[in-house]
Amino acid sequence: MKISRVFVSGAAGVIGSQMVPLLAARGITVLAADLKPRPAHFPPEVQYRQGDLNHMDAAELAAFAPDCFIHLAATFERSTESYGFWEENFRHNLALSHHLMTLAKDLPSLRRVVFASSYLIYDPALYQFDRAQQQPVSLKESDPILPRNLTGMAKLAHEVELRFLDGFRHDGFSSVCARIFRGYGPGSRDIISRWVRSLLKGEAITIFRPEGWFDYVYAKDTAEGLIRLAEAGSLTGIVNLGTGQARRVGEVVAVLKRHFPAMRAEEAPSDIEFEASQADISRFRAAIGWQPAYDLEKAIPEIIAHERARLTTPEAKPAPGHLLVTSASRKIPLLRAATIAERKLSPEMQVLAGDIDPDAPAQYAADGFWVMPRTDDTALDALIAGCKERGIGFVLPTRDGELGFWARHKARFASEGIAVLVSPEESVTRCLDKLVFARFGQERGLPFIPAYEGLEDASTSRYRGPYAVKERFGAGSRAIGLNLDAASAREHAKGLTAPIFQPFIEGTEISVDAWLDQDHRLKGLVLRRRDRVVDGESQVTTTFRDAAIEEAARTALEALALSGPVVMQILIDTAGQPHIIECNSRFGGASTAGIAAGLDSLYWSLAEAAGNDVATLPFARISGEVRQVRLPADTHFILPAK
Repeated sequence: MKISRVFVSGAAGVIGSQMVPLLAARGITVLAADLKPRPAHFPPEVQYRQGDLNHMDAAELAAFAPDCFIHLAATFERSTESYGFWEENFRHNLALSHHLMTLAKDLPSLRRVVFASSYLIYDPALYQFDRAQQQPVSLKESDPILPRNLTGMAKLAHEVELRFLDGFRHDGFSSVCARIFRGYGPGSRDIISRWVRSLLKGEAITIFRPEGWFDYVYAKDTAEGLIRLAEAGSLTGIVNLGTGQARRVGEVVAVLKRHFPAMRAEEAPSDIEFEASQADISRFRAAIGWQPAYDLEKAIPEIIAHERARLTTPEAKPAPGHLLVTSASRKIPLLRAATIAERKLSPEMQVLAGDIDPDAPAQYAADGFWVMPRTDDTALDALIAGCKERGIGFVLPTRDGELGFWARHKARFASEGIAVLVSPEESVTRCLDKLVFARFGQERGLPFIPAYEGLEDASTSRYRGPYAVKERFGAGSRAIGLNLDAASAREHAKGLTAPIFQPFIEGTEISVDAWLDQDHRLKGLVLRRRDRVVDGESQVTTTFRDAAIEEAARTALEALALSGPVVMQILIDTAGQPHIIECNSRFGGASTAGIAAGLDSLYWSLAEAAGNDVATLPFARISGEVRQVRLPADTHFILPAK
């Protein structure tokens, strides 16, 4: 079976880091994904997605259109699982496997699924003993099963899920579950790598049960074996993947001794049972015509070289700081979208809501809450200190009135290790001033609605009404007068602080959610109709496509030299022509609809600020459309009894 587009979960792990270059060398297009940063040795043509795959959505995977899914992502603990592993196993083993197959199972492109399962599924009574064994037990795929821990249980659960799907989707794709035996490899948490790290530091190693037998299978062999299983489309169900030749723990120690003659090894008493297992790889070998090539003698020198190089490699960057959403007020959908975005980047990150109101409802929808000082220049040092005290690494301003402050001091915050997700000051100022904004567009021949300080200025353009009258600064919908004759326009203007006059154009107002990188290049945009507007924000909004309007918006947005998430308002006249009203250089009140349509603007902003190459993160615009309806919902908190 020829595979050409492969999605690999857990791609930065021990097996995945070996597999991805092998796939690329075969000329296969790869989407590699992991919680960890992109490995430096991955070929540049590999697409990489960093973040928690529990937050991957269907549109993102559909846009890549894989014909093969190799599922490696998993979490585990060695030997004895801790009490705290209960939740971790559920989220990153059970829930993740189910979620990813939910996304993949109905993809028209999918032809093959390879799942990295485990020999921990077999009944341990078959291969664990209360005394040392002279020979290992060869485990066959047909042997009894009884997972010996939570990890084995999770692996078995997904095997059953794949068997279930085979009953419905066997004409679409085939699946195979490789029960991998005792894996080890460069950079792993396995006992061989841990021993090598200790020996390189001159530390003694502790040995438990040197008489135990394990089928040690090297990560390079596992990666190659899984790829060959992907290509063997007719092989389905369960198959063992190991060397078929168990080695004693004492033999591992003997190989290490050859490389570390001064090694100090201490055998410690243990109450764990003696293991004596190896894989029966008859089925694998018959179907694939290949078997693992590495033994301990060949693999351990590679592990030593890898670990020695790591000792001179600079330490990895610390986890990114937390995200502060300012002027959070009642922006609960924004906070929830921000939480999804930051956990794609790092599960350690938190979203903090900030507001000057100590009773702001946002505090109940965030990981933390900060009653902030007002954003004026006199509070700059206090704001920086407050951010550093709370471990904040990113700031997302959300209110027009504060954008100028954050843009003005963006460089100062950056010098303190805090990235402010806001456009340059000049661009922000241009968008906040509707008169300057309109003149900017007119001077460049863009379809901006003209604006004038007085009716006298408007009359010089030979325009005689009707007019729209609004405030030059602030929210565009506040105190706006529409379809006014000259006398009514003058009268309406008396009630405004800094009025401007614009031609009134009959038509339908739409919003454009967009995201631009730090070089002001548009990555993507989503058009949406404002079906029902309450207090200036869309209570009901529906996305749509129109190539001409999208191109006009693209040209205008890039000319404005914006960056990050923005929202533009456009009036479409009765002839279908666009007239740009204004642009807010921030995330919009209903811009979560754009995220649902594939415009992952908050995640892109965080990823770019963290130093990731956002060009490798695709804009996966869904093929259908999104209708977003804002409805109130109650949230309940159970308080302790007094």
